[in-house]
Amino acid sequence: MKTVTLSIILTLYFVSCSFAQTKTMEDSIKKTELLIKTDAEWKEILTEEEYQILRHKATERAFTGKYNKKHDQGIYLCGGCQYPLFYSSEKYDSGSGWPAYSDCIKGHVKEIIDNSHGMRRVEVVCAKCNGHLGHVFEDGPSPTGLRYCVNSASLNFEEKK
Repeated sequence: MKTVTLSIILTLYFVSCSFAQTKTMEDSIKKTELLIKTDAEWKEILTEEEYQILRHKATERAFTGKYNKKHDQGIYLCGGCQYPLFYSSEKYDSGSGWPAYSDCIKGHVKEIIDNSHGMRRVEVVCAKCNGHLGHVFEDGPSPTGLRYCVNSASLNFEEKK
């Protein structure tokens, strides 16, 4: 009887610890509070090009972005709110004319179905400020097979120290 009781208590303990750990991980992802600013506030802190891309889903011309050929080690941040989005280790040259990443920082980039311009794509936005970054395509390198095609003007770069 003592063995059965002890087994039940230990099982309940481990199940509750496992649930608590899972809940904590879920909570940390959900704790990203949405940054809300007025149009006037965004215009104050962004250049005209950044504003049009991040807030109105414009696209910079191919091969013109400052990060297209950048290969330094560091982290790419949202140009609107400085939220970390992509590690430089995930960046590669896709030949598309825009910076490309094979993966993003999990939970920091949201995907939204985009049916604009007569085609179906997946738009990617910053999870903190909803700033438009670009699109993700399923033609990237292994192991993810993804190509996050991102506007340089929607990013900032923090070099690894």
